[in-house]
Formats: sequence, C-alpha cells, structure tokens
Amino acid sequence: MILGFLGTGHITTSVIEGIFKSKLKFKKIYISPRNNMIAKKLSKRFKKVYISKNNQQLIDNSDWVFLAITPQVANKILKLLKFKKRKKIISFISTFKIKDLKFITKNKNITRVIPLPFIGMKKGPVIISPKDRSAKSFFKHLGKVIEIKSEKLSKGFWTTSSFMASFYNLIFVTSSWLISKGIKQKEADQYVKELFLALSEDAVQKKNINLKRLVSESQTPGGTNASVLKNLKKNKFYKIQIKVLNEIFKKF
Repeated sequence: MILGFLGTGHITTSVIEGIFKSKLKFKKIYISPRNNMIAKKLSKRFKKVYISKNNQQLIDNSDWVFLAITPQVANKILKLLKFKKRKKIISFISTFKIKDLKFITKNKNITRVIPLPFIGMKKGPVIISPKDRSAKSFFKHLGKVIEIKSEKLSKGFWTTSSFMASFYNLIFVTSSWLISKGIKQKEADQYVKELFLALSEDAVQKKNINLKRLVSESQTPGGTNASVLKNLKKNKFYKIQIKVLNEIFKKF
C-alpha cells in the first residue's frame, strides 16, 4: 500500500511517526512539498518517505490520500485537484463535512478521522466516522479506535479535542504556583506532569468505574480534595467549561 499526505504539518508528522513505530505494512509514503522544511526533515529521517513534486502527483501515486490541511487551504486547493472516484480518502479536516468533500472531490470513498498529536507515540483516542473496516484496521495500530456511526455525533469529539492547550495551561499554572512557593522549576514541572499522568492512567485502568464514581472516590468529606472541588464549583469553573464547549461546538 502507498500512502499520501496532502499537507505536511504537525499532525502529518505525528501520524507518520506512529506509522514507523507500528507494524503496519506499506511500500511508500508521499508527502506534499508545501511545508518544505518539515517535508525535508521527514524524508531524511524515514527512508520510505518521499516528497512529491506537486499535490496531483501525490494523489495519483497513492492508494490512500490523507487530507491533513486546514479548512482554508482545503477550500482553495481541493477544487483544483482530481481524485479517482474510488480513491480512498481519509480526512483530518475538522470543519469539513463529508458531503462537502464528496461534492468537491467527486469521490464517495471518504472517511473522517480525528487524530491527536499523541498518535506519534501510538497513544490516545482515534475517532473514525462513519464506521470503516479498513480505516479501523489501519488506525488500531496507532491508538485506541472509537468508531462513530453518525458524522453529526463526531462533532462532540472534535470539540473536546480543542481542550489540549487548556489542559497544558492547567498544569502550567499548577507548576507556576509550586514555583511561587519556593519549589525549583524542574522539580515542579516534573511533579505536576507525573501527577496528571498518573491520574489519567488510573482512570483508564479502572475500566469498570465510571468517571462520576471516580470523582466521589477521590475525596473524603471535609478533606482537601473535597474542598478544592467545592470551591471550583462555587466559582462556576465547570459551568464556564461547559459554556466554552458549547461555543466551540457551534464551529463544527
């Protein structure tokens, strides 16, 4: 199988890194020359990665084409490119509906996938919509596949994936507070990263315990965890979170 990535940015880099760490079998990977610096680094780093002369050549030479471009770029270039009717297209474009992609590409063999940067480590969820056997078989090597029947329902996952920067800011603020109390930055950063990693891994390991119960079990009446949670709720921390999610949801 020959793979082609239209768009050479952070997500393309992460997916390719994950592919080379996996047991997936393929002949070649073609990448577009748009981001020349990243393209050259990838082609030097991985022997089977080649830079295409142009986007049309990439499409013609690939069995699967991954659309890893922004909605703005997609609007500009996709209408200028030709896709065979049954060419396998995997779209990473967040705000582009399948029906619109089918119209522009004149192709019906399209699946939307939500890959996150951690895919380079073969970690994290990978949302596939609609259900697609071949896409699931491919991406199960790169993360935890979650298939969604309805493209409309996948909007919620696109929305929550927008919380990455907010999460990093949460641990940054926590580390900064520790530093303000006299802790060295190296120790503060290390502690906070390990703390939140352990919390996430604990939640994943406890498969039979729902998240609401985890909230309950992680606090004792009158304890510090209970106090922090109570104060955050009092200050509408989580209501603001829901409000922001609803606002982002409208963009999809």
